[in-house]
Amino acid sequence: MLSAKLRTALTKPFMPALCFFSGVTYDSLTLTRIDHLLDNLILLLYLSLLGLLIVLTARADLAGQAESPTENTAWVPRLLALARPYYPMAIQFLLGGLFSAYAIFYSQSASLTATAVFFGLLVALLVGNEFLHDRLSNLRLLVTLYAVVCFSFFTFFLPVLTGLMNTAVFLLGAVLSAAVALRVVQLVYRGGPARSRNETALAGLPAVTAIGVLVGFYFLNWIPPVPLSLKFGGAYHRIDKGDGLYHLTFERGAWYQFWKRSDDPFREEGPVFCFTAVFAPVDLRTTIYHRWQYRAPEKDFVTTDRIGIAITGGREGGYRGYTHKQKLTPGDWRVDVETADGRIIGRVSFLVEEPAEPAPPELETITY
Repeated sequence: MLSAKLRTALTKPFMPALCFFSGVTYDSLTLTRIDHLLDNLILLLYLSLLGLLIVLTARADLAGQAESPTENTAWVPRLLALARPYYPMAIQFLLGGLFSAYAIFYSQSASLTATAVFFGLLVALLVGNEFLHDRLSNLRLLVTLYAVVCFSFFTFFLPVLTGLMNTAVFLLGAVLSAAVALRVVQLVYRGGPARSRNETALAGLPAVTAIGVLVGFYFLNWIPPVPLSLKFGGAYHRIDKGDGLYHLTFERGAWYQFWKRSDDPFREEGPVFCFTAVFAPVDLRTTIYHRWQYRAPEKDFVTTDRIGIAITGGREGGYRGYTHKQKLTPGDWRVDVETADGRIIGRVSFLVEEPAEPAPPELETITY
């Protein structure tokens, strides 16, 4: 009786959406830091289960579903056959969980620049996953989605694992993603007729193509620089360090500007200090750059300086550092915080104005 009620409930039309949102909610409540071992083990478990379900779903479709399990059927095949109607919902739950986890992690590194392209793709797949229930028996689609979730995982997991962040590590992740996706296709057709070799190639081709497109995104600087993320940044009159803290001094805002925590606009001749705190995983050591840029009226931004800062990961609030310029021309300024290969981690924008009056401004200091 209970089993019959459970089967009836699982066939309700709202179940796919429920599975999808339950995966999103679970990740939102449980994910903490991108370099936490438990979080990455959970994502690895999701990837493993998803690959297994794709293999089981595709092999069952190839074998046909006409025959039902009998009492003489071995218990493992019988259990798999009984669970077969619920594979799409389980696949949808796992895809929703993975895409939501990646959306959370990549949102921390994405900025309102070209690096937001890949993040936007993840959000689109996260939302679109809810409408894929009727297409989750399409092997090419499943393997392509599997290649994308593997790629998204290895892009940040390998830098966390190795402590290195460069093009070679990224390309290694792309190769591993393609290899895992093709292995899933191979397992689907293993033991099949001779023609399965061509079917294997055709089923894996969209996945390899998707990986190739994403590699192109990387070289266009369209992929956020995970696992790095900008935690805090601003322009300041003066920066002092003491007792392990940075003391950031800026012009106090009007009484209603309670949110003001940096100099924007900056109303002095200089120097101007740009302070940033960039999160990096434990054991990751790399160099980030402050790219100072100025825009003259009716012109595009031009780079005036690019200054490197060697950072070490592990600090929850981000690795702190700053650069400065002695004198800035009035106008629009921005400092892009970027990786060695030019991917933007974050941006500090501010306006430089001529001093309004000879009296010195009223200053305020915060600590970070």
